[in-house]
Amino acid sequence: MQKKISSIPFQGTPEQEAQLKEVIARHKDDPGAVMPVLQEAQDIYGYLPIEVQTMIAEGLSVPVDEVYGVSTFYSQFALSPKGKYNVSVCLGTACYVKGSGDVLNKLSEELGIEAEECTNDGQFSLTACRCIGACGLAPVITINDDVYGRLTTDQIPAIIAKYKEA
Repeated sequence: MQKKISSIPFQGTPEQEAQLKEVIARHKDDPGAVMPVLQEAQDIYGYLPIEVQTMIAEGLSVPVDEVYGVSTFYSQFALSPKGKYNVSVCLGTACYVKGSGDVLNKLSEELGIEAEECTNDGQFSLTACRCIGACGLAPVITINDDVYGRLTTDQIPAIIAKYKEA
């Protein structure tokens, strides 16, 4: 599954940039610094836009494609911002066989975004993930820490409405 780069404009603050520069300076001479710097950068920004990846590459004197390669290889890194409510759809085998692809399509339709995107108001993000370990409840989605199982596409509008009203 290929990660999408965010279509939402980057809005980093000077404070965040100062924090990132501090992190880079702390790791500048460490071999293999890209991974820990990316982890701390994601903690600072919430995701890893190309602007942040470029700052990391320049600060560590490594090619930007190396930083991009690490950030796209590991599933812990996000290239697009997460919404207040992160909706994650399990596409593991059990969930997929029981219709999670249709659930993902319905969520995409309901939210007006594709997988790995965030709504313009920042309320919802949609993520497709591999097995979350709740195969007995297939198909499963999570919204932040809430788990919804044995879903049908008909249930999606009511579930999303609950969060829109919150």
